[in-house]
Amino acid sequence: MEIILLEDVRRLGQRGDTVKVKPGYARNYLLPRGSALEATRANRAFFEQQRKKIDARHTKKRDEAAEVAAAIAELNIKVAKRVGEKETLYGSVTSAEIGELLERKGVSVDRRRIDLGGVTGLKSLGEHRVTIDLHPEVVAELTVTVVPEEE
Repeated sequence: MEIILLEDVRRLGQRGDTVKVKPGYARNYLLPRGSALEATRANRAFFEQQRKKIDARHTKKRDEAAEVAAAIAELNIKVAKRVGEKETLYGSVTSAEIGELLERKGVSVDRRRIDLGGVTGLKSLGEHRVTIDLHPEVVAELTVTVVPEEE
């Protein structure tokens, strides 16, 4: 199935590209989210007509994401966790916990956009660099410090 991308989609293409995808991916994911249009002659004409509006909307979202990234860059989050005798954590620090701590600091981020470096959770004491994908063109970095919980 051929579609026209209305926004940048990672590993697929840039806004305005016409790409071929499997029908299920288009019908169940891209089209309902408003990320793409079916590549018909009428939709191609509509896209070209609306390109300036779409580009302006994209620029606005990117600028908002850049503001959030600047706010995140100034933050340093500390997480207190129980540790064992050899300073190993009981459990781990998850993206949901980091999202909740960011929420308390006044920054709203979807936990699914928090990348812990390919692992499901931070499992050691110390400082960890966490990346947050706010926009296809904007990635924020956050320092999360895991410290032992005081009893």
